[in-house]
Amino acid sequence: MKEELELNMNAYLPLRDVVFLTLRDAILKGELKPGERLMEMHLADRLGVSRTPIREAIRMLEKEGLAVTIPRKGAQVAKMTENDLENVLEVREALEELSAKSACRKWTEPELEELKNATIAFEKAAEGNDVRDIVEKDEAFHDIIYKMARNDKLMEIVSNLREQMYRYRYEYVKDYNNYSRLVEEHEKILEGLMRRDIDYVTEVMHLHLKNQVNAVRETIREQSM
Repeated sequence: MKEELELNMNAYLPLRDVVFLTLRDAILKGELKPGERLMEMHLADRLGVSRTPIREAIRMLEKEGLAVTIPRKGAQVAKMTENDLENVLEVREALEELSAKSACRKWTEPELEELKNATIAFEKAAEGNDVRDIVEKDEAFHDIIYKMARNDKLMEIVSNLREQMYRYRYEYVKDYNNYSRLVEEHEKILEGLMRRDIDYVTEVMHLHLKNQVNAVRETIREQSM
């Protein structure tokens, strides 16, 4: 028998969003497995809510690519595929490299100081075992580089893809063995930006994303066995 899911209650959020965040966390943590059915009545019983916020939350999960609705079967947790992984991270790599190149030319001292602080914050987070905190610190590090590029259209595209990139980022960070590599790569990216060395930053950023693709690809293959 499965353990009860616990609502991540927040007095400032509508119940629909609370349910969404709870189910989202359960999927990212692997408590709800890829391919597992998301039955409204069953989830409503487990969370102690009505079916309406469950239905609304599932729609929100579908927009993030975390759930899919199969004809005659209903909603289920979306499976990660190698094709989706490569497509999403191919786009992310293009955006990261574009932002890094632009950031090399445009960064200001306050922005660089902010990135240094984000590098330290990520390193400290990596010493703990709070995966969500590590993911958020990693995301914050990259967001500063996007901001350094000062390109509104780039930021808009990144915002639209954020949820799709999040699942693979989370999957990568779940493995403790990747932490030291991530810390080192962040430090190298910072170093390259400080020197305004576009070629070096581009090379490190490419390796940074390549390592993520390779690691998550192995996880996907293991889950499909």
